[in-house]
Amino acid sequence: MSKAQVWHSGERELQRRLGVAERMAEIGPRLLNPVLPEQHRGFYPLLRFVVAGAVSPDGNLWAGLLEGEPGFAWSPDPTLLRLNTVVSRVDPCADALLATGAIGLLGIDLQTRRRNRLSGQISEVDSKGISVRVEQAFGNCPQFIQQRQLVAGAEAPAADSSVVSSNLLTPRMRELIAAADTCFVASCLPREGGSPAVDVSHRGGWPGFVKVSENRLTLPEFAGNRFFNTLGNLLMNPRAGLLFVDFASGDLLQLTGRVELEWEAPDASRFEGVEHLWHLEVEQVVWRPGGSRLRWQFESFSPALRRTGVWPTV
Repeated sequence: MSKAQVWHSGERELQRRLGVAERMAEIGPRLLNPVLPEQHRGFYPLLRFVVAGAVSPDGNLWAGLLEGEPGFAWSPDPTLLRLNTVVSRVDPCADALLATGAIGLLGIDLQTRRRNRLSGQISEVDSKGISVRVEQAFGNCPQFIQQRQLVAGAEAPAADSSVVSSNLLTPRMRELIAAADTCFVASCLPREGGSPAVDVSHRGGWPGFVKVSENRLTLPEFAGNRFFNTLGNLLMNPRAGLLFVDFASGDLLQLTGRVELEWEAPDASRFEGVEHLWHLEVEQVVWRPGGSRLRWQFESFSPALRRTGVWPTV
């Protein structure tokens, strides 16, 4: 993608609808990088986990966690990010990453609310981990990130035998979603004649900001940076993967399904701060009790949530 046009057609269309296309065309080349900036290269080694997005050959999107000790994620040069960690074989991201090689990564520090994103292609897989060739990297602002403190790390994740795969959300799964103040979204842009460009992003709100009814989830879109990386992908390719984390227990809920985007959503006016809505019709579920080694203590909600509300109860 040329420097003059860093946004893809889906992103540009949504920017056009909001009347910001000209401004975003001007600032985009300064914000989206084809390599890792030095600040990003110094940031990733500080992390205990990154969020990964992957797409399977059949088009299903998945989001999952890759964890390690500080320094497990590092950049030997600006074009490369090395992850010295092995993807769990029960993580649906594992097969997808090996099959297509396309990956999106979100580095996020829950204590400082810093976050950076990249998309790229896996260039090497060995017994210690994977290497990712960077295609695009950029930073995000800290808004809507809830602050958490790392308090413990389990010796190992729960046994593989505890994993549940299904096509239906159980009451326990819906309970986790209904209480969540954070989730992560994997999306992708198919590219003719090449691997898709995968992205993974963060979403945050007051507990219950994701509405769940049977197998259908509704997510609000608050005013953001106008990049429209996620929504632009969903416009062009209406599929997504969601990851919900129980930060206290380490339970992981991974979902994939089809998306319906509501740009002009009547219900959005009932939820303060919401501009658009989108829905995920869940098709596959992977429930991994204790799937994360990390345990977190909640500290504070994002100050940006003061501009947002909650779903009406009636």
